[in-house]
Amino acid sequence: MSGLKLNLKLISLFLLLSCVPGIHVSAQLSCTFYAKTCPSALAVIKASVFSAVAKEARMGASLLRLHFHDCFVQGCDASILLDDTSSFTGEKTAMPNANSVRGFDVIDTIKSRLETTCPGVVSCADIVAVAARDSVVALGGTPWSVQLGRRDSTTASLSAANSNLPSPFLNLSALITAFSNKGFTAKEMVALSGSHTIGKAQCKNFRTRIYKETNIDSSFAKTLQGNCPSTGGDSNLSNLDITTPNFFDNAYFKNLLCKKGLLHSDQQLFNGGSTDSIVTAYSNNLAIFRADFANAMIKMGNLSPLTGSNGQIRTNCRKVN
Repeated sequence: MSGLKLNLKLISLFLLLSCVPGIHVSAQLSCTFYAKTCPSALAVIKASVFSAVAKEARMGASLLRLHFHDCFVQGCDASILLDDTSSFTGEKTAMPNANSVRGFDVIDTIKSRLETTCPGVVSCADIVAVAARDSVVALGGTPWSVQLGRRDSTTASLSAANSNLPSPFLNLSALITAFSNKGFTAKEMVALSGSHTIGKAQCKNFRTRIYKETNIDSSFAKTLQGNCPSTGGDSNLSNLDITTPNFFDNAYFKNLLCKKGLLHSDQQLFNGGSTDSIVTAYSNNLAIFRADFANAMIKMGNLSPLTGSNGQIRTNCRKVN
């Protein structure tokens, strides 16, 4: 714990900059929600995330994805963290999540530390939201102000997880619709897709693209085929961004211009359609992408939060109290 305590002091300046009252403030949430009830909460989360990402860079992308897969189902309520039981079916076995979504152990570690410091105060939903932001920062991205005060659900929805989370096989029109259903514009969808500048994907999710699609750089496809055979090797991993896979930049968009999008859904963003100009703009201007990404993440974090007396503050993020 001594290293953790040291880290808490080192990141105090970041925390001052990451919560600016009056900016992007939800009517229900506040970036100073824990200022009096658990003043060390943000520092504990950040130190834990930085430690996890230092051990495995991929964990940063996994924690960011965990937040996305939580919010797009029944709101940012930590429903994705609930384990199945004999009488309860959670979201972990949904097709987009099974053997894919990761980071649960990191959330458990953070929750355990916070329960020791401020028992019954900090929600699992807020931990997931803050961990997503801190993961981006840990990989070189810029911070945004995370609104706080979410409470944890007592329910989950396997069916909503299967239907609401966008598939990597979607065409542009379906992607636009999937995000529009959650209140996002096409531009915000492209910005959020920029999260694929970090992380990895499994062979089964891009096999068809590298063997059968034509809007792909041939040498890029051939290189990927070396680790993703036409049959078998479904779980073999490849970087979503071949250029700087562990740095949160705009290389993802530059790759799309060169027909080097890993997933079918990635390349759909730059394939002669309505979002081509947005991809081009982000590829040319890192600052604009980061600003738009941050704003879209704040908006996503505000999807149907449970507040006030709704929901609960779970003691263990994996099960209802």
